[in-house]
Amino acid sequence: MEGFERFELGPWMDLVLDGLWVTVYATVLGTLLAIVIAFVLGLLSLYGNVVLRGFARVVVEFFRGTSLVVQLFWIVYALPVLTGYKIGDNEANAIIALGLNFGAYGAEVVRGAIKAVPRPQQEACTALNMTGYLRFRRVILPQALPLMIPPAGNLVIQLIKSTPLMFLVGVVDLFTVGDFMRQAEPESIGLIYVGLGGVYFLLSMVVVGLAQLLENRAKRRLGQKPVSIVETALGDSSTAEPSGVGRGAP
Repeated sequence: MEGFERFELGPWMDLVLDGLWVTVYATVLGTLLAIVIAFVLGLLSLYGNVVLRGFARVVVEFFRGTSLVVQLFWIVYALPVLTGYKIGDNEANAIIALGLNFGAYGAEVVRGAIKAVPRPQQEACTALNMTGYLRFRRVILPQALPLMIPPAGNLVIQLIKSTPLMFLVGVVDLFTVGDFMRQAEPESIGLIYVGLGGVYFLLSMVVVGLAQLLENRAKRRLGQKPVSIVETALGDSSTAEPSGVGRGAP
């Protein structure tokens, strides 16, 4: 308890806020990039020709099957040496690595959710002579979105918890600031890491709340009953997602 009493956050506040900002915007930008990559690769794996489907599968399996740390170091350090060109600073490259990695996982979420839409509805759209774009926008996507959002929210939470890896390439995020504090005040290490854990937990809860709001909004558009966070946590069988969604159903 002595370290708890002697620790003062005041001198560190500016650095803590700067590190928190880096963590938050890395999460936001990484998530946006992951969403784009997830839809591109997920749709290519379903609707592309043989070459495009094969390309999408190779990319997805590569980023899912290799370590995020290896990808981070490869993009930040190896790629500039091999190509002679660097996209941006280490921070930008770290965000790209996060987006690529979680976008690959997200591609399976997209693919699984779209395949979970009942096939007769897609066949009915064909019978009505709807174009592929209109069929996807008006029938398939609205039904797939409520299935995508819960596993996508889990991926965003995992992305938040992966942002401390940016420390390995010199990015000063919230975790890095915490490590600076630990080195300067080792007697307060317990309080420092409890505080860090609490901040990451609060960020994750924000994502849970936003995901719940988006899921309920998507369900209301379909005339379905929204679910509460309590019902989701209890695993209500009436709201359980179909098997395969988020796990890359074949």
